[in-house]
Amino acid sequence: MSKERKQLFRKLKKSKPKSLDQDFKQFHDEAFETIDCLECANCCKTTSPIFYDADINRLSKTLKMKRGEFIDTYLYKDSEGDYVLNEAPCPFLGYDNKCIVYESRPTACKEYPHTDRKRQHQILNLTLKNTAVCPAVEEVVKKIEALYSGPQ
Repeated sequence: MSKERKQLFRKLKKSKPKSLDQDFKQFHDEAFETIDCLECANCCKTTSPIFYDADINRLSKTLKMKRGEFIDTYLYKDSEGDYVLNEAPCPFLGYDNKCIVYESRPTACKEYPHTDRKRQHQILNLTLKNTAVCPAVEEVVKKIEALYSGPQ
């Protein structure tokens, strides 16, 4: 990750939140006009979402498992005390890059890659990290760089 990109992201944290949100949302929408997640699925292959209680309960029910059995089979608590997958790629990723529990998938999966949410200034470190995982995030960030690096 370049020093220039890190510097820009420090600067972005001080920009007007509403403008930043609008710019991210616009570039997110543009990126997903051309990028098909099913061609990549790198997020599912390399990273784990956080599993909230509601996610665990929903997936346990979908898979007809007891909550404890689901946790024992698929999850562990990370250093921050969050439940995450105990293996990569995601055990719910099908051979065709489709999620076999798509309708019940964790909230974090539904929201990924988070480039269209409000309060982007609060998750810029995550966005920067996600540029290494998701081609769409990289595309969004390149456009943000072009917009915010030029003369203001």
